[in-house]
Amino acid sequence: MTEPYDERAARKAYIRRRQKTVFTVIAVILTIALVVSCLISFRVIDVEPQTKSVVQPNYGQAVPCAAKNQDGTAMKWADNNTVPVRVRNGTEFAGLAKAVGEALQDRQFNVVTIDNYPSSKVTRTTIYFGVNAINPAYTLNAYFKDAVMVMDNRQDRLVDVVLGATFNDLNKEKEVKKQGDTIKDFKGCKTVDELQKAGLPKASEHTAVN
Repeated sequence: MTEPYDERAARKAYIRRRQKTVFTVIAVILTIALVVSCLISFRVIDVEPQTKSVVQPNYGQAVPCAAKNQDGTAMKWADNNTVPVRVRNGTEFAGLAKAVGEALQDRQFNVVTIDNYPSSKVTRTTIYFGVNAINPAYTLNAYFKDAVMVMDNRQDRLVDVVLGATFNDLNKEKEVKKQGDTIKDFKGCKTVDELQKAGLPKASEHTAVN
């Protein structure tokens, strides 16, 4: 004789099985999350390699220390109107160099040329300068949020700023003034002799106009 089918009991048993499955899955997820959290906490897993590279002084590019006074003390920022600047568009956005050039002129920089860079796929804004324009380059760089400074073998005082895709906006005057009256070296900066011995890039490699 078969036992009568108890629908209520069967439903309860089904619900218990489903709850058990759900709780098991949740327990597994929480365990995995705990393990991953511990690995990150103890630096076994590094989740910010790109961020670390970005916060390096001058984005990891070797940069010369600023020129000093005869007594070795830090010099004041160069007057903006003494810095000859060529603004170059290294992006696909037409008119960007003109807009930035005008903004720099508003900040009293001596913008001598506005043109296109040979490549329109520059990622990071780059400021190129020579040994005779280190402090002017530092001054110009203070107005950019994203620029990397690169010293090449030019001998004149012209400073090139090649706008890249990371460019967003110039720093406001009050933001620049927060840096104080004198130029502060990049952490880990090198002497001019050290950079020259290591070999400087040729200015001619990035000065041709489209």
